[in-house]
Parts: sequence; structure tokens; C-alpha cells
Amino acid sequence: MGLFTSINIAATGMSAERLRTDVISNNIANASSTRTPEGGPFRRSTVVFEPIDRGPDWRTAYLPNSLDNGPGKGVRVREIQKDTAPGRLVYDPTHPDAIQSGPNAGYVEYSNVNIVNEMVDMIAASRAYEANASVIQGSKDMFSRALEIGR
Repeated sequence: MGLFTSINIAATGMSAERLRTDVISNNIANASSTRTPEGGPFRRSTVVFEPIDRGPDWRTAYLPNSLDNGPGKGVRVREIQKDTAPGRLVYDPTHPDAIQSGPNAGYVEYSNVNIVNEMVDMIAASRAYEANASVIQGSKDMFSRALEIGR
């Protein structure tokens, strides 16, 4: 394991959590959207992570080959999925997006975003980001202490 492996792993986690925070922010911003360009109400998005299994030919751009001790690990975003759960129905026949016919006539379908769940996810993403930042800071502190030993 190289000197910078822990920093590279934590950096992948920070990058993935930043994207997760962006997706959650988008969900919150569109919580009351009843119309999208694709048609219908806004659908909640979720981020799916997967571990990175780097092959032997992968090299980080920030570490010289002479210092790299092999492939690193980490996490990356596999995909951003749309939640297919139905949205909440609110009776408002005067709304321009109200359903015109059928058993739900007069109802408006709102987004399936639950603000409370999104805020819990936002806190979890924030804590994970902070944990990765702490790993990087701890690695920097270890490097500094190691250099002080040589003085």
C-alpha cells in the first residue's frame, strides 16, 4: 500500500458523496413539481454506489509510477436511478395539471419526494463526506509526523 492510497480512497468517497448531495438537493428543489419536460410529476432520484476494482493498468494522475504500489480501491457512482413509487394525490380541480378523467379526476399528482427522508439522506451524505475528509486530514498529519522524525 502506497503513501497516498488512503488519500485516493477517501477522495473517491468525497467525490461520490458530493454527487449524492447534489442529487438530494435536486430532489428537494423539485419536491412540489407537477410537470417535467418528460411529462408527469418529478420523480425522486437516488444514487447507487459500487466499489472500484481497478485493473493493473490503472494509475492515478497525482502519483508518480515509482511511488504507486498497485491498484487502489474506493467507491464510484454506478448509476442514478429514478424512484418509480407513485406520487401523492391532492384534490385541486382548478390546477392546470389536474387529471381530467377517470377515477382520479380533479386530483393533481405531485412528486414522490418526501422532504424528511431527503433531509435524513442529506445528513448521512454530509457525515460520510466529513468522515472522508477526516481520513485525508489524518493521513496528512501522519505524513507530517513522519517527516518530523527525520529532523
